[in-house]
Amino acid sequence: MSNEKEKGKLKDIAGLRRSANEAKRYVLITRIIGLLIIILVVIVAVAYAISYFYDKFGSFTVRVNKYDMVNQGLCLSETPDYDRKVSVLNANTVYDMTNISANDLPENIDMVNGSHNGKNYIAYTFYLINSGDDTISYQGDMTIENVEKGVDEAVRVAIYKNGEKTVYGKTKSTGKGKESDCDEEFLSSSLVMREKKEKFKPGDKDKYTVIIWLEGNDPDCVDAIVGGTIKFGMNFKIVETT
Repeated sequence: MSNEKEKGKLKDIAGLRRSANEAKRYVLITRIIGLLIIILVVIVAVAYAISYFYDKFGSFTVRVNKYDMVNQGLCLSETPDYDRKVSVLNANTVYDMTNISANDLPENIDMVNGSHNGKNYIAYTFYLINSGDDTISYQGDMTIENVEKGVDEAVRVAIYKNGEKTVYGKTKSTGKGKESDCDEEFLSSSLVMREKKEKFKPGDKDKYTVIIWLEGNDPDCVDAIVGGTIKFGMNFKIVETT
C-alpha cells in the first residue's frame, strides 16, 4: 500500500510539474505574441508616418546643395528679405486635385510669396539668393520624383522667373511635339526643365513662382488618372565660381 501511495504522490508531483511547465510555456508564448503585436503596430505606425510626411511635403520641394549653402552662401527664402540661410523649402500639398484650365488661374498668381495654393492647383513662390561673397553660376533642375497612374501625361508646370512665364508639359502621347498650350516640352520622362544662370553676384536674388495643375483640355486628362499622385523637386547647385 505504501508503495502505491508513493507512486501516487510521484504522479501528482509529475502532474504539477507538467502543469507548471505548461503555464510557463503559456506565459512565454503570450509574451512573444504580445511583443510581435507591438512590433507590428510600430511597423505600421512608422509606415503611416512615412506616408503622411511624404504626402505632407510631397507635392513640391525646393533644395539647394548644402555644401553650396555653407561654403558659398547660395540659399533659399520664401521672402526677398531673410534672416537665416535655408537649404530646403516645402510647398503645401493639395489633396484631391481636379482638372482645370490655365484660364482658371489668377492673373496675379506670381505676386504672393510662399505657398498660395488654390483648390485645384499648387502655387509656390520662393527666392534663390546669393548671400555669399563670390559671383557664381548656378544650375537648377526640376524633376518628377514620383508619379502614379500616368498623372504626368496631363500635368502642367508654369514657372515664373523674375516675372517671365514659361509653361511646360509632357510631349504629346502621340510623340509628335508639345501640347498647344505649352511653351516647352519636358526634357525627359523625369526632367521637366533645366535652368542655368551666370554672373549671379553677391546680394542677387532670383524670384521663382511654380504653378502645377492638371490641364483639363489635355486629351490625356482621362478617368484612368483619377487617384494618381505626382511629386516634383527643384534642385539648385553652383556650377562655377568667379
